[in-house]
Amino acid sequence: MQTQDSQSVTNRVDGLLGYQANPADPSGVSVSQPSAALTAQADAAGAFDTLFLGLGAVALLVGAVGVANIMIISVLERRQEIGLRRALGATRGQIRLQFLSEAILLSLIGGAAGVVTGVVSTAVYAHAKGWTIVIPAEAWAGGLAAALAIGAIAGLLPAIRAARLSPTEALWSL
Repeated sequence: MQTQDSQSVTNRVDGLLGYQANPADPSGVSVSQPSAALTAQADAAGAFDTLFLGLGAVALLVGAVGVANIMIISVLERRQEIGLRRALGATRGQIRLQFLSEAILLSLIGGAAGVVTGVVSTAVYAHAKGWTIVIPAEAWAGGLAAALAIGAIAGLLPAIRAARLSPTEALWSL
């Protein structure tokens, strides 16, 4: 039923548009509906956008787990250092800040490498297609901001665990 309605609208527009587009020969102008192929192409483009968004979310999750694991191992391997620093007067806040800063720095280095890789691959692809290379500032800034947030979130628990170590407990593991 909707096909008949859209067909009648198309016929009415076709009747009016011909006189507007080519007054000398209005029968030479025809109006048609988008083909099913164009509709399918638009649907496929939307599906690819969703697929790439999901792929990016999975990559961020994997990156967060990797940063968290590296920082937990770092805390375990550096217990003696933490104990010595605490015994020499470092506060829990200073220890927490050190490990959180390391997680954020580690994440930002990975994020910067990802942004550079994305920019280079986009530039190569655009150059191969003969397109103008356009990379919005929001794209690379968003990548770095996501890396910063992931580093802060993933490094928070290991930093808190490192700060909770007592000097005697940490030095005992020597």
